[in-house]
Amino acid sequence: MKVTTYIAHFLKEKGIDTVFELQGGMITRILDELSKQGGFNIVSMHHEQAAAFAADAYGRITNKPGIALGTSGPGATNLITGIGNCYFDSVPAIFITGQVNLNEQKGDKETRQIGFQETDIVSIVRPITKAAYAVKEASELPRIFEEAWDIATKGRPGPVLIDIPMNLQKDEITIPEKRNTITVNKSSKQTIQLFIDELNNSLENSKKPLVLVGHGVRLANANNEFLEFIEKHNLPVVSSLLGLDAIPYNHPNRVGFIGTYGNRWANYALGTCDVLIVLGSRLDLRQTGSDLDSFRKDKTIFHIDIEKAELNNRFDGCTTLNANLTEFLNLSNLTTDSKNDYSDWTNEIEQKKQQLPDTAELSNIKGINPNIFIHRLSQRSKHAKAFTTDVGNNQMWTAQSIELSSEQQFLSSGGMGAMGYSLPAAIGASFALGKAPVVCIAGDGGFQINIQELQTIRRNNLPIKIVIINNHCLGMIRQFQDAYFDSCYQSTVNGYNTPDFEKVAKAYDINAFTISSPNEIENGLKRLWEIRDQPFLLNVSLDIHTNVYPKMMFGSPITEMEPIKNQL
Repeated sequence: MKVTTYIAHFLKEKGIDTVFELQGGMITRILDELSKQGGFNIVSMHHEQAAAFAADAYGRITNKPGIALGTSGPGATNLITGIGNCYFDSVPAIFITGQVNLNEQKGDKETRQIGFQETDIVSIVRPITKAAYAVKEASELPRIFEEAWDIATKGRPGPVLIDIPMNLQKDEITIPEKRNTITVNKSSKQTIQLFIDELNNSLENSKKPLVLVGHGVRLANANNEFLEFIEKHNLPVVSSLLGLDAIPYNHPNRVGFIGTYGNRWANYALGTCDVLIVLGSRLDLRQTGSDLDSFRKDKTIFHIDIEKAELNNRFDGCTTLNANLTEFLNLSNLTTDSKNDYSDWTNEIEQKKQQLPDTAELSNIKGINPNIFIHRLSQRSKHAKAFTTDVGNNQMWTAQSIELSSEQQFLSSGGMGAMGYSLPAAIGASFALGKAPVVCIAGDGGFQINIQELQTIRRNNLPIKIVIINNHCLGMIRQFQDAYFDSCYQSTVNGYNTPDFEKVAKAYDINAFTISSPNEIENGLKRLWEIRDQPFLLNVSLDIHTNVYPKMMFGSPITEMEPIKNQL
């Protein structure tokens, strides 16, 4: 079997029906074979970074590796931000790069380059992949692809890169009948049960327990088991940024979003709880704040994670379990019968929420209140199967106020924090969901980074509803400049500009509309969803000085957020 034929058959056998790419000389043979074999959505993007982000979103939705291809040199290096995004957010992905012929590679020679566009992409991406392969013999490919699949999906998921020289792509290979699969060590049932017994004992004596849920629950395909667990114990739940879709907005146990820009009442709960159960989240700086002594004080912390290195990482003393969340949740649900009464605690949290809701943080601003808008957008977007956001103010306003149903997923760039993510991610999500409607939320700055993918949306007629939260600046940094740089707006306002997004969308044959005042919101949302199966762009114009509040105060406990005058 020819190498390119093997690649096509391998992807089909694994249930992959979509690949994202930008054509180039060193991947021409592979794409030609995928086309001839048929059965693939070959999605031609307009930048390799966008192809990588789309593959990232496909991986998040399906829990199968997203596939993106790039040619040698600039094609491969343009994938790097998306590769890093998959690595830091634990997304399964396989990136296939073409490489110059073996006889054009410099090898150990001191010269910088021999072949045109020759670039050692494998050495470059090793720190941000679970594995990276520089193929030297065609016969290696069946083993490499099988290993790559296992590595990308097993344990803590992540990206793998396979770099294939052009001359090897036409070679004939023999497919071995058997292979050794990678096994992941499992925690013993006894170890898990001892952990559960200690947890149950702490919960019986707790007055203020709390669960912090992260992206690990989705990665483990454990959403149903997670909901059963919190309902059995009657536990309130706060969410990390990437854990927002682990629990529906209207679930009685849901508290809210925590972190640097978290809901004030959710941060209060996280800061004052006496037992904290961390499920698939890292307890990073943006969750705990820099005052670790305050965060740790008077708390018993139980931390379950599939990666041992994340346990007792930033501070010691947690009771830890290195296990797949599904193993822990299944056994806990089988062995737990009691439901404790924490009504005093949940009532206390609810009172804090009523005292200062998210929609009141910006009560004195001019024009559209973004938190109110996100609530209304959520309520009018029941047909959307997923929401994507970019990075910046739009991401935080959305996390604070989005109302997700049990059927909706939330996708955003977490650890990498990559602007330009939302639009191509919406493309990847829509394909993964069978071209279902997806809401793409972006800021005006991030949207312009991959604005060219409007053409991909139009060409494929994807029902992506694009919402630009347009504050006419790079708002998060502009707010930072107000606080620390005497309002010197270099490169956020001064030296920065936006086009007329409505005109840009229409140039791509996508209908669009602009709103700028609160009384236009309903009409704008009606226009957005008027034709469900067609793309639409809604430009939401905000006052340039619209801030994101509340905001964690550096060096202070997470319960202390600015503005101080609104302190709970």
